[in-house]
Amino acid sequence: MSKQHHIQLEAGDVGRYVLLPGDPGRVEVIARHLDSAVHVATNREYVTYTGYLDGVKVSVTSTGIGCPSAAIALEELVRVGADTFIRVGTSGAIQPGTKSGELAIITGAIRDEGTSIHYMPPEFPAVADFGLVEALRTAAKSKGVPFRVGITQSKDSFYGEVEPEHSGVTTRLLNRWKAWEIGGAICSEMESSALFVVASMLGVRAGGIMAMWGDGEFKGLEPLIETAIEGLRNVIKGDNNGNS
Repeated sequence: MSKQHHIQLEAGDVGRYVLLPGDPGRVEVIARHLDSAVHVATNREYVTYTGYLDGVKVSVTSTGIGCPSAAIALEELVRVGADTFIRVGTSGAIQPGTKSGELAIITGAIRDEGTSIHYMPPEFPAVADFGLVEALRTAAKSKGVPFRVGITQSKDSFYGEVEPEHSGVTTRLLNRWKAWEIGGAICSEMESSALFVVASMLGVRAGGIMAMWGDGEFKGLEPLIETAIEGLRNVIKGDNNGNS
């Protein structure tokens, strides 16, 4: 198989397990938590490192910002052999009282974006793999970090969230945000819904864990990364015990 057009990877370059940050600058930071991690490829917004976790081949690939580029990354990673994906990123808190740095473990996503309708009708739910959710929840408990489990809103406009008053549809954005809050959604970001829908369509596993921006000072990504790594370790152990 030739190299994939966007991610510039081919079979053998990645493990079956891939962590997916959005920011290319976070790939190396996450890869430092793996053993013998090496840079494999950089093209456009896609940076990939591959190493080992407990002797198992694991990769880290950035998706860039938004659902279109995330969907491309997932499709091409599946073509070169990956089948288990955990989005590792940041998000804005939806629920009042959320503290900056609390982790969001995602069960499903509001499809408030335009990419996933090119894969499935809007009635089709964007749902995370249950096994990945449970592995991440167990990891967060073991690390003693504050976390919430719930639904994210995946959207196409960053500033539509943070500066809705500058939009031509301000009232609509504010009303919908209130609806997400009333419905119990915990955070807002820009990739999960497409990842979940595409993963469902391709028959692979996808989940997500994010650090939320909320009240107070944000103190860094290390608790997020360590929890994601521990969660993936739980997934690998489960798979080795025949639970995949």
